[in-house]
Amino acid sequence: MIQCPICGDIESKVIDSRSMDDGVRRRRQCLACGNRFTTCERIQSKNVFVIKKDGRREPYNREKLLTGIRKACEKRPLQMGTIDKLVDGVESEIYKTGKTEISSSIIGDRVIQKLAELDHIAFIRFASVYRDFTDITDMKQAVDDVLITKEKTPPVEQLFLLEMESSNGKNERKRGR
Repeated sequence: MIQCPICGDIESKVIDSRSMDDGVRRRRQCLACGNRFTTCERIQSKNVFVIKKDGRREPYNREKLLTGIRKACEKRPLQMGTIDKLVDGVESEIYKTGKTEISSSIIGDRVIQKLAELDHIAFIRFASVYRDFTDITDMKQAVDDVLITKEKTPPVEQLFLLEMESSNGKNERKRGR
C-alpha cells in the first residue's frame, strides 16, 4: 500500500516505470490531490539474518547499514549516490553467498574494504567503531596501514576538499569542487 506523501491517500496511478539495477523506479500521481511522487521498489531476494557478535540473530536491515556508513562519510567530499552504490555492492555480495545467515563481522569487513578504496577518513571513522579500538595505538596502527597501502594518495572516487596551489612561493587554499 503506497500513500501519497501530501494527502495520505492510497489511490495513485503509475505514470512512468524505469528499471534500476536491483528494482523498479515508478513515477506516480495521486488520484485524490494530483501530487506526483516517485517510488523505488527493490527486489528482495530472500530473508537474510545477521548473526551479531553476542550470538543474537536479527533480520538484515539495509537502513541500519546505510546509517552507519553515512555517519562515517559525514561531511566527506563524496559524489552523490556513492554511499548507495557501496551498500548495493555489499548487499549483492551478501545475497550471492546464497546463505540465509551471515555474520556481522563479514558484513563489516566488506564495508571496511570498500571504504578503504573510497575514502581514507571514512574508513578510519567506520573502523574505529566497527573494530572497537581500545586505545590510540590501535587507531594509529589502522592509520599507518592506510598510509602504507595507499601511498598517501586519496582514492580515485574521492573529491578534493581543499586544493593546494603554489602562488608566489606560498601555498594558497582554494575552495574545493
